[in-house]
Amino acid sequence: MEMRTLGRTGIKVSPYCLGAMMFGAMGNPDHDDSIRIIHRALDAGINFVDTADVYSRGESEEIVGKALQQLPASRRDQVVLATKAHGPMGDDPNQQGNSRRWLVREIEDSLRRLQTDHVDLYQIHRPSPDTDIEETLSALTDLVRSGKVRAIGSSTFPASDIVEAQWVAERRGFERFRTEQPPYSIVNRGIEREVLPTCRKYGMGTLVWSPLGMGLLTGRYRKGQETDSPRMGFAPGRLTHERKLDVVEQLVPLAEKAGISMTHMAMAFAVSHPAVTSAIIGPRTMEHLDDLLAGAEVDLDDEVLDRIDEIVPPGVDVDPGDVSYEPPAIGETAQRRRPAGARAAA
Repeated sequence: MEMRTLGRTGIKVSPYCLGAMMFGAMGNPDHDDSIRIIHRALDAGINFVDTADVYSRGESEEIVGKALQQLPASRRDQVVLATKAHGPMGDDPNQQGNSRRWLVREIEDSLRRLQTDHVDLYQIHRPSPDTDIEETLSALTDLVRSGKVRAIGSSTFPASDIVEAQWVAERRGFERFRTEQPPYSIVNRGIEREVLPTCRKYGMGTLVWSPLGMGLLTGRYRKGQETDSPRMGFAPGRLTHERKLDVVEQLVPLAEKAGISMTHMAMAFAVSHPAVTSAIIGPRTMEHLDDLLAGAEVDLDDEVLDRIDEIVPPGVDVDPGDVSYEPPAIGETAQRRRPAGARAAA
């Protein structure tokens, strides 16, 4: 695969990144089979692997660690390894979030599970409004300077949070976020408005997740048809949303006319945006991986891209409620309303 530079880090990565979320109890519980999938992806030219501590409560990281340990040392050094922290890893309320207390502890657990002494990219999985970004960047800076982390990034951050993090890093002399990992697909184009332009402005690489729209863009989910899929358990409403299914019905003939599968068209769309460095694929089986790899060379022409723009306009999320991070100002009623007594007094 033709390598791309990850922002301004100088690190070269493949346009497809192997996402490890489906390795472990959340997807494929067979460790040996998952390891074979990882090795197959590396053999095909993918050099970028992304996981997270919260995926199957550390099991995904353990599987990735086993797979990399089975490689010759020279081959292991060619892998660009990324993981994330933020999600809950226990019942203790301090075993989560973006605090220094948690991050300096959790990197050690991730390194142990991954069987390595460093990761190339350490990402904050979601914003944490109760933690000052200065606290988070200060801790991450120390991890970089200690050699345990090569670069740091964010994931699913609003554009305003990305900008604030850049300003704080410059003002305080901290390491800055070098990457952002947002959701992006034909049915989820909202990041085209602000997130992707902001990332380009600050020279950040982007590795986008769910380029297949949680599996919707494989064509397996159609209007009037019942589908039994593990994905339905993650977010059934996202896969049966009527407007999304209407979009699928328009995309199917477009893919057929172009002579490609829906899956290949969706992946090619994701990596065609100039601000996108790499698109994360999350195969659960070897068959899934082989299908994705078969479309790695697909390049969409302007006619197809123009038609996609007509079906789903740039910058639009087909389902406005289809968000992966909702700031407290939107999600918490108390932040939008004065107390009843205060309203009466006013």
